[in-house]
Amino acid sequence: MRAALLESYGSPPVAGVREAPSGAGPLVSVTVAPIVPLDLFCASGSSYFGRLPLPYVPGVQGVGMLADTGTRVWFATSAGMAPGDGSLAEQCTVAADDLVPLPDRVADEDAAAIGLSGVAAWMCLTWRARLQPGERVLVLGAGGVVGQAAVAGARRLGASSVVAVCRSAAAEARARRAGADSVVVVAEPETTDVAALSERFVAAGGGPVDVVVDPVFGPSASAACLALAPGGRLVNLGGLSGDGAQLSSAVLRSRSASVLGYTNNAITPAQRAEALGEVLRMAADGDLVVDHRTHPLDDVATAWAAAARGDGVRSLVRLR
Repeated sequence: MRAALLESYGSPPVAGVREAPSGAGPLVSVTVAPIVPLDLFCASGSSYFGRLPLPYVPGVQGVGMLADTGTRVWFATSAGMAPGDGSLAEQCTVAADDLVPLPDRVADEDAAAIGLSGVAAWMCLTWRARLQPGERVLVLGAGGVVGQAAVAGARRLGASSVVAVCRSAAAEARARRAGADSVVVVAEPETTDVAALSERFVAAGGGPVDVVVDPVFGPSASAACLALAPGGRLVNLGGLSGDGAQLSSAVLRSRSASVLGYTNNAITPAQRAEALGEVLRMAADGDLVVDHRTHPLDDVATAWAAAARGDGVRSLVRLR
C-alpha cells in the first residue's frame, strides 16, 4: 500500500510503499488524515516519547471507512508515541476504543480538520474549567483550530461574552466566524506590557473573565491571569508563545483563581468520543468551520511544511 514514511527525524515524511497492516484490531481504509502539531513534535526527534525505530508512518488521527462494514469513522493512533504506524497510509489498524462513528452531515475533510483540536477545546471548557452559562470567556490564540473550536464551544455552552485574542486580520476573521463577541488583536511589542494588555482583555469582555482557554502561554497568559474574576480559571493546553509565563501570586490568592493544565492524553476513550460528538454537531449545524487545505499523498512534504507554519489552516492529506 502507499503511505507517507518518516525516514529521518527532523525531516518531513516522503511518499512511499509500506506493507499492508496485519496487526490486531479493526482495519480502516483511510480517506483523509490531518497533519497536527503532535505529529510534528513526535517526528522532531526531541519529543519526550523518545526516538522510535525508523521508518514509521506518522499520523495520530484520521478519517476513513471500516474495511468490513463501510462505516465512516474518525480514529486515533499512537504513531510517534509508541511503536506502530499511523493514519498517513491507505490502510491502518486501530484499537476498537479509538474509533468514533461520524455523523452523515459532517464531511470527511471537516471531521479530519477538527478532530482532537476540537476535543481539547471542548474538554478545557467543560471537564477542566466547568464553564457555567452566563460566564465570560477569553480565548487566547483564537485564530488557530483549538481557538476557533473554543470560541464556538463557549457560545454553545452559554457564555455571556466570548473574547478572542488574535495576532492577524486573518485570525480575527476566523475567530469572528466562530462566534466571538469581540476580538483583541495583539501586536508583538504589546505583549511586553502585560498590565495594559490585561486592561484590553477586561474592556473587550465587559468585565473580568471567568474562564481563559490558553494554548499559547507566555506574556498573553500573564495578562490573562491579571484579567481573571474571583474564582476564575485559566486552562493551559499549549505553549506556542513559550514554556514560561509570569503569573501573579497576589491575583491568584486574592481572587481564589485556578491555573489548570490539560492534555488529551489524560481523558478516556469514552470522554474523547463524547467530546468529538459535541464539536462535530457544532460543525453539522454550521457553527464551527475550520479552514483546511488538502494535498495528495505525493505532496506530503508540502503539507508537512504548511502545518509547521501554523497559520490556522489545517493541512490534510488525501489517501484515496
